[in-house]
Amino acid sequence: MLDRRCDSVEKALEGIKDGSRIMVSGFGEAGRPNMLIKGLIDSGVKDIELVSNNAGAGYEGLAMLFRHKMVRKLYCSFPRGSMGAEVKKWVEEGGLEIEVMPQGTLAERIRAAGCGIPAFYTPTAYGTKLAEGKETRMFDGVGHVLETALKADVALVKAYKADRWGNLTYLNLARNFAPLMAMAATTSIVEADEIVELGALEPNIIVTPGICVDRLVTSRRIAENEWGTAA
Repeated sequence: MLDRRCDSVEKALEGIKDGSRIMVSGFGEAGRPNMLIKGLIDSGVKDIELVSNNAGAGYEGLAMLFRHKMVRKLYCSFPRGSMGAEVKKWVEEGGLEIEVMPQGTLAERIRAAGCGIPAFYTPTAYGTKLAEGKETRMFDGVGHVLETALKADVALVKAYKADRWGNLTYLNLARNFAPLMAMAATTSIVEADEIVELGALEPNIIVTPGICVDRLVTSRRIAENEWGTAA
């Protein structure tokens, strides 16, 4: 029986090693899998290479990965925000390495990894410091920068609804990076608001098919006898 549900966050995160490259979905706090992030912090893994749109904020969620000094390198498009001064300090002190890129480039690098595309050219960032040291080429008189695919060992993704096969839907803008990250990691772990019965998700609204998902937990605790009969 195909069933990607895990009965605990600890089980879902099992096997994540020090030094892993981990993608975390979310735009700000929209679409952030905070239950999985808390579990990752509790696991004590270190030297993470984190792929995220930003560095989080305050003293909860994503930001706590940095405050617990679990992150060795950050790939992102916006490292500032409310964490800006602290991130700058950590970089200057040598405790954190950052690779910054335009948001569209970040998304496309992740998508390329999921689609098996090793690299692509983009005009974004051509002629800027972000292009220094990278291969460039002219297409139709426009300068382009060669960017490589960005894959990960693990993706932590937030979904709205899922079934036990791992088919996913998302809620409005909380979708953001989640579908791309689920495709681009060796192991994709999903935190869903609700896990529904097989067939309850209209096929036309499924965004991420279960083939892209490896493990699944829900932030709404459901007793085993509520799952119903397996199909």
